[in-house]
Amino acid sequence: MNKVKIEKFDVYGQVCPSTLLLALREVNRLQDELHRGEVQLDIRTDNRFATATIPNAVRNMGFDAKVRKEEDGYLIQVCAGRD
Repeated sequence: MNKVKIEKFDVYGQVCPSTLLLALREVNRLQDELHRGEVQLDIRTDNRFATATIPNAVRNMGFDAKVRKEEDGYLIQVCAGRD
């Protein structure tokens, strides 16, 4: 089994809709690798609203998204969707 590469993306200090737009730009850039399961995108944010908008948007694109509260914000993990 191939190891999944972790791509890190930081949107600390950004507010919606900028947070969502920046995250979606990064998801689109990595779209093919994400769909193939080669990459996982870790998005770090301090915007609570982004924990709803980003996962909803990427799920609509066919990806899976998990949100985890961290000490100084949130981690949104985007990876290949489950068929």
